[in-house]
Amino acid sequence: MTDIEIIALLRSSPQKGLAAVFDRYSAYVYKIVYTKLGDICTNEDIEEAVSDIFFKFYQSVQKDNREIHSLRGYLSLIAERHCIDVFRSRKNDIEPISYDEISDTISSPDRQPDTELYDALKALGEPDTTIFIRKYFFGQKSSDIALEMNLKPNTVDKRISRGLIKLRKILKEEK
Repeated sequence: MTDIEIIALLRSSPQKGLAAVFDRYSAYVYKIVYTKLGDICTNEDIEEAVSDIFFKFYQSVQKDNREIHSLRGYLSLIAERHCIDVFRSRKNDIEPISYDEISDTISSPDRQPDTELYDALKALGEPDTTIFIRKYFFGQKSSDIALEMNLKPNTVDKRISRGLIKLRKILKEEK
């Protein structure tokens, strides 16, 4: 069944048309949602988001009498917007961790996991260790790190690129 036939079916019999859309595009919409939300949502949340997207699609088709030229494009637009909304709502649920708290966690003597990485990061020396923690553990931008550490942003980027090379060498030597 082509998109044109499915659109005609949506107009004549909305429930059968929605079933046809779901059969044809459910995997596509699931892939979009999983790609966007897979890191922050459970499988149940992802399935719920897919259902919500098809419900929004159904409501939109019923309410608006607009011309749909591409079901795939229209569904991807609805999916992208819905994923953004879900991400924003989930982002607010995450409690930020202070730099001091993570620094204490990393440097605690009874800490067992990831000691190789911890030792390799410490071997980089300061300020590279701090830059790496802020960049890769906190997800801070280079410009923010530079501002807080009184460095230039290109200096931070250069230290990161050189530090990655050092880090690879250190980790290869330990194996």
